[in-house]
Amino acid sequence: MARSQVPVVVTGLGASTPLGGDVASTWDALLSGRSGVRHLTEEWVEQSPVRIGAPVAVDPSEVLPRVEARRLDRSAQIALIAARQAWADAGFEGKASETGVDPDRFGVVCASGIGGLHTLLGNYDQLLAHGPRKVSPLAIPMLMPNSPAANVGLALQARAGVHTPVSACSSGAEAIAYGLDMIRSGRADIVVAGGTEAVIHPLPIAAFANMMAMSKREGDPTAVSRPFDKDRDGFVLGEGGALFVLESAEHAEARGATVYAELAGAGITSDAHHIAQPEPDGAGVMAATRKALDDGGLRPSDINHINCHATSTPVGDAAEALALRKVFGEVIAGIPVTAPKSMIGHLLGGAGAVEALATVLTVHHGQIPPTINVDHLDEVIGLDVVRGEPRKLGDGPVAALNNAFGFGGHNVVLAFRKP
Repeated sequence: MARSQVPVVVTGLGASTPLGGDVASTWDALLSGRSGVRHLTEEWVEQSPVRIGAPVAVDPSEVLPRVEARRLDRSAQIALIAARQAWADAGFEGKASETGVDPDRFGVVCASGIGGLHTLLGNYDQLLAHGPRKVSPLAIPMLMPNSPAANVGLALQARAGVHTPVSACSSGAEAIAYGLDMIRSGRADIVVAGGTEAVIHPLPIAAFANMMAMSKREGDPTAVSRPFDKDRDGFVLGEGGALFVLESAEHAEARGATVYAELAGAGITSDAHHIAQPEPDGAGVMAATRKALDDGGLRPSDINHINCHATSTPVGDAAEALALRKVFGEVIAGIPVTAPKSMIGHLLGGAGAVEALATVLTVHHGQIPPTINVDHLDEVIGLDVVRGEPRKLGDGPVAALNNAFGFGGHNVVLAFRKP
């Protein structure tokens, strides 16, 4: 695929994660190796097979006005908080037309892997307990998967298109790739893109636990998520989201915007193998990685860092590592990798976006956060996993990849580089 001649840059960042209520606190926690996983305290936890999780560090009710929050599912609350942060970080206040941005050249792509689960199940409980009249008239606008994207688009006045990719745990990364395509194709000059998820609830926890995807480890909750470790036994469910302001480089330069990184390229493939298991030879991941490199005009030797999907599942981590070794060959020995899920858990549809945030900040600041809980690196991994302390990148050209994979065999790889 020929690389577009329209460079796209990141000019604004926003986040609400298990590590902090904004980008700065999240980044500080990542560099410090501080976990956001904790014991859950809700009443239903007593009956749950898993009693830990990684909720957002700052509850949305502490940020949003009460009336506004009541009209949004938790996933949309998180998205709106992150979007407003990113918009302000990019130098904008108010709606697009109030800031000099043409609404017809402005789009939103905000993904969610599951959508408004709390709204759906909460209203079903009301229906069973009290009858149809107790079901909220706002239930449908709140529970639909495109609710986060729609509400961000309404809040910021996006008219070039508002979209919601749904591709399980790669959804957030796919949204960023879609935003890249919107700008390259000429549909928009500026796009707010990313992902959100909020499904820490007894039903998905029971379902994930019964399919043996989640860790049931007892003891210190901060030590449970163990990507690449020999004793890894499943992921920890988290919630959160991140949104980016993407712009054509020309648009950003014209308004004197600060640029964090260039979104150089994206690669998207599917395994066509199994609904929940990765393709064992890593063919789909390899193809997505090669497409991202080609799309970004990059060679394997240009990559200085890889932010891995690494969920802490025995099969998934090994398959991802195998694919990377195959694509990069001997070069992989000199590419440090990290796995943020060791600290934030698995954010499902928000994971790709929050981990893309970590990748952008790594490129921008020249520091790679460590992966925690890798006490015994599994010998089958064969990667240089950053552990203990953050690792500095060199002063020369910097390029990094961010991996995101999802149930259904979805593979998304994003390529960022220092502008």
